[in-house]
This record gives sequence, structure tokens and C-alpha cells, in this order.
Amino acid sequence: MAIELSMWRIDSGLLRVEPTSMDFEQRLEDLLARNISIASSDWIVIGRQVPTPWGKFIDLLCMDCQGNLIVLELKRNKTEREVVAQALDYGSYIRGIQADDIRQIFADYQKSVKPGVPASTIEEALGARFRGRRIPDELNSSHKLIIVAASLDAATERIVRYLADEYGVRIGVLFFRVFKDVEREYLTCAWLQDSDSAQSETTTPAATERVPFNGEFYVNFGESDHRSWEDAIKFGFVSAGHGPTWRDAMQRLKPGNRIWVNAPGSGYVGVGVVEESAVPIREFMVKNPEGREVPLIDAGIMCKGMADDADDPDLCEYVVRVRWIKTVPVSQAIWERGFFGNQNCVAEPKVPIWLYTIDRLKQKFDITT
Repeated sequence: MAIELSMWRIDSGLLRVEPTSMDFEQRLEDLLARNISIASSDWIVIGRQVPTPWGKFIDLLCMDCQGNLIVLELKRNKTEREVVAQALDYGSYIRGIQADDIRQIFADYQKSVKPGVPASTIEEALGARFRGRRIPDELNSSHKLIIVAASLDAATERIVRYLADEYGVRIGVLFFRVFKDVEREYLTCAWLQDSDSAQSETTTPAATERVPFNGEFYVNFGESDHRSWEDAIKFGFVSAGHGPTWRDAMQRLKPGNRIWVNAPGSGYVGVGVVEESAVPIREFMVKNPEGREVPLIDAGIMCKGMADDADDPDLCEYVVRVRWIKTVPVSQAIWERGFFGNQNCVAEPKVPIWLYTIDRLKQKFDITT
């Protein structure tokens, strides 16, 4: 059902206050950047006109008190379908950015709004904005997409509700209207769909509650020119690299850690136990078909790009040896609505939904312990 906001003055009879188009959507980004609390008291702005790798710009990037990212996409002169597609496209980018990327975005934003003023860290900003609340251990464990508009057509509203209700996409629409009464202007807002409404209706645990870490790690294994899941199954490893952030993430895994591996965009594909800590790819030895120990890059791996930058300790792939308990091909990946998902390469989840996810995966993988 479309949202229609109306306003009346009641101090001297009943007088309708008329909406005005003005230059509303051009001004709205400035208003939100100056005071994001008009949209939500639980957000801070961490970036404006944030560039993406393909040359587009996120209108406003915010963070909530849980460390989750919020993309605000203003409709402006886009069609309804274009703004939904744009928001989803930005979500595909936001889901993969790491904590260091977020800190750089925030640093760049501070330079633009407060030139010459010493920058604060994003943790300091969260602490100042949300006094008395615990600073999140992880940044970007989830994200939300918010479309900001004066109106949307009925078909687009149905699409947004479908994405949220059927697929659990954290997408919402926030309507703003400007009304003018002689020399005064008034701004009103209303939610068509709160981005958390779909989740609140599920029977799975809330993602924002905190529980002690249970010792089982979440690992993202992103197939690319630098790694193949088939190689990982065959030779017993997980890996990441081509930057200090991913190198450091791999080094968090220690022998004895149980890991649950997710293929981004597909689902969970394996569970195993770490046998050896991360080493540069040249130092990772495996047995070849003849039974001789050889470096992984000489063992006939499918992904030849895995050897790129093998001699650079900052850019090479870092490999962790794993004894697999259960694996499936990416084509058979397991995913259900309500599963834990995270953009970080390695995570120590401290939310009830992680325990729920593990319980469900044990059933799907037929694991009893």
C-alpha cells in the first residue's frame, strides 16, 4: 500500500498544508548529512558520495550502533526500478568491504567535512555518538539498504517487500515529504518498510544480541582468479591474500580451530579443523600424485593465478591447512533464510544466529558433534 502523507493546521480551524516539490531531493542529502537523526537516532554518517570500483557513488553511507553499514540511496531523478537496482548493486559492493576499508572511508569523509581538524577513529566516533553502549567487536557484520524517496510506484513497493519478506534482504524505503505554510517549511518522514522488519518476523535469533564466542570460526572462501574451492577440497586448505588485511585474517586461524566455510553468494560448502597455521603459498607443501611432497603451486592446482605475487610477503596468498570433516561443491552449497553471513574473511561470531546456523548445518552435513 502506497504511503501518502498529509498535513493540516489545527490551531485556527482546519487548514490543509500543501506539499511542495521545490528542490527537495537535492537538499535532502545535505539535511541528512548534517543531522542523520531525522532518519534514525541509531545511525552516524561515515561517508558521502562514496566511490565504488565501477565509478558510481553511494549517496550516504552510515553505520549503526552495532557496527553495521547502512546504504542510503536517494531516488533523485532515477526511475523507481533504477533506484532499487542501484541500491542492490551498492549492497553487492558493501558486503565485501573490510574494516580497514571502512576506516579509510570514514577518514576521507572527516577530511571533507572538517578539513584541518585531527581525525578521530571510527571506534572513537561510535563511542562518542552512542555513549554508554558497548563498541562492537566487528564492523560490517551485516548491512542495510535504504531507498530515500518522496514516492514510489506500487510495483516497486511490491518488489521491495518481496525482497525483504521472501529472501530476507535488509532493504527498506524511507519517505520524506516537504510541506510549506506561508514562509515556513516542514519535513515529514515515514517508513514504507523498515529494513529490519522481515528479520523481526522470523523465528531465528536476533542478529544484534551478543553471546560468548563458542570457539568455532566463520570463514569466507571467495572463488576468484587467485583461488579455487576444488583445489581447497583436494589439497586440504583455505586461503586468502593479495593484501595485508586478508593475510592478517588468515593468521587468526590456529591449529585445532573448527571452521565453517561459506562461499559468498552461494552458501556454506564445508566444515573442517585447522591443522597448521597460515603460511605463504610457497611454503605450503602437499603430496603430488606420486606421493612426493611438493609446493602447492607445483602440485597441479586448477587455479594457476594462485601463484601470483608468490614472492611478495604482503601480496601473496596465505594458506591454512585444514582436515576436512565435510565438503560439498559450490553448486550444492547450503543456505537458508536466517543463516549467519559476514563480509569478513575470518570472523569470530558472537551472536545467537551463529549458534542457530551451526545447528542447522550439522543437520544438513549429518554431523553429530
